[in-house]
Amino acid sequence: MDNSQRPWLANYPTGVPAQIDVNQYASVSAMLLESCDRFRHRPAFTNMGRSITYGDLERLSAALAAFFVNDLKLAKGDRVAIMMPNLLQYPIAIMALLRAGLTVVNVNPLYTARELKHQLEDSGASAIIVVDNFAHTVAEIINEVPCKHVIATGIGDLLGFPKSLITNFVVRHVKKMVPPYSLPEAIRFNEALGRGTRSKLPKVDINQDDLAFLQYTGGTTGVAKGAMLTHRNMIANMLQAYAWISHNMREGEEVVVTALPLYHIFALTANFLTFARVGGFNHLITNPRDMPGFVKSVKDIGFTAITGVNTLFAGLLNTPGFEQVDFSKLHMTLGGGMAVQRAVAERWKKVTGCTLAEAYGLTETSPAACINPLDLREYNGSIGLPIPSTDVSIRDDEGKALPIGEVGELCVKGPQVMKGYWQRPDETAKVLGADGWLRTGDIARMDDKGYVYIVDRKKDMILVSGFNVYPNEIEDVVAHMPGVLEVAAVGVPDEKSGEAVKLVIVKKDPALTAEAVLKHCKENLTGYKQPRHIEFRDSLPKTNVGKILRRELRDPAPPGH
Repeated sequence: MDNSQRPWLANYPTGVPAQIDVNQYASVSAMLLESCDRFRHRPAFTNMGRSITYGDLERLSAALAAFFVNDLKLAKGDRVAIMMPNLLQYPIAIMALLRAGLTVVNVNPLYTARELKHQLEDSGASAIIVVDNFAHTVAEIINEVPCKHVIATGIGDLLGFPKSLITNFVVRHVKKMVPPYSLPEAIRFNEALGRGTRSKLPKVDINQDDLAFLQYTGGTTGVAKGAMLTHRNMIANMLQAYAWISHNMREGEEVVVTALPLYHIFALTANFLTFARVGGFNHLITNPRDMPGFVKSVKDIGFTAITGVNTLFAGLLNTPGFEQVDFSKLHMTLGGGMAVQRAVAERWKKVTGCTLAEAYGLTETSPAACINPLDLREYNGSIGLPIPSTDVSIRDDEGKALPIGEVGELCVKGPQVMKGYWQRPDETAKVLGADGWLRTGDIARMDDKGYVYIVDRKKDMILVSGFNVYPNEIEDVVAHMPGVLEVAAVGVPDEKSGEAVKLVIVKKDPALTAEAVLKHCKENLTGYKQPRHIEFRDSLPKTNVGKILRRELRDPAPPGH
């Protein structure tokens, strides 16, 4: 593809290069170690009133890495799961695993036992680090999965004496946020740190082709699969994002609000890795659903950057007191994970004085592929321009590139594109060609300036608050109910979450109720996957070959059904 086919290059922000040098770092851990050295005395993360410096991050991650290698005898390439919300333990655990040459398997802590079992079985994780609040889910399935080691931690474990004791007591006994569980072999996080300090971390040879993360996603098709993200993929995307935003940043002075969970690829790459490279100070928000608490915690910190999904920005704007927050230093607001709504973007600009720039990415692209220039005056409805070292092509069903302005499938090529899906060559082949082009499953068009606009989604994926929900998984769970004859899941518009899951069911048992279906879903599906609407019909609309016409199900049932 020559420059005449890259109309976006002429519209790049000043100072943004067309290419990045992905060989700048041998591994993600090498980049993090460099930052820990350069910004040793600068605060790196803060949570619940306690901060750790980059020096602390290096020291604590070294101890934990030594524990994994010397005490647990984990070998390079072994997978280790992390199941927790945004706490100080999280970045320490990620850096420790990467330094030890292990592969991080990020797990949504709200997963049900069924979902967790699938992920641990599929990844073959040797160990899991879990916060006490969700350890009961691990306990339920630990004997059915290959996971040999459990490291458990309390929310307050790194808050220092006496705050750690008080916090853990309140969480467990006053707020009763820790359901009872039995994991007699579990090792406490602080004990692991202590044991690690008594031994030395041996040198582990890590190269760019080694797996850094198994990041689970429904992908562009089917049930949850592990996207294999190598050190090269993650370094590339960090450098691409850095190249895009660096002219707008000041090293050693950035303060970023991280409300999206670090188990989400957006926060992992954008907030942790990219800001670590410039010595950013990360404010970890453990429970962003507590909007009044969220607003109170960021009111006077003078943050310079914030990332989020549309629902997060909308929630903040609708929280009393948000307009009194100090926005005097805010110069970057990045929205991704789901479409940013014009009304939200316009209101954000009015309240904060900072343009909400929309970005686009996928788990399979580590995640960024397109970002809007940060100096845009206002929301433009696009997902931006392809970032450095990234090619974008709009293609028809046969894979033929379409002219500017025509609508087709968005395809992406670049060093951030995943290696493939873990142990699923057939699924990989469906989306990733031998030529390196990734078929995203999104329908888009590109204008003559290179800006990309998402038109629709090719697949039937439902996007709830930035999380992918796949109808096949929901339908599979509900179809197990004896009273269900047929079921289809679709996404319908929702003011709060962008989309919500709607179930359309044909009954086998006339006594089946919506309440029974909801109860079954609650037991088997994470909150964001649970249906918000249930409709019963006599039959489902189908094609002549028997495929369910999901599009027709998004509308209310016609009269007489």
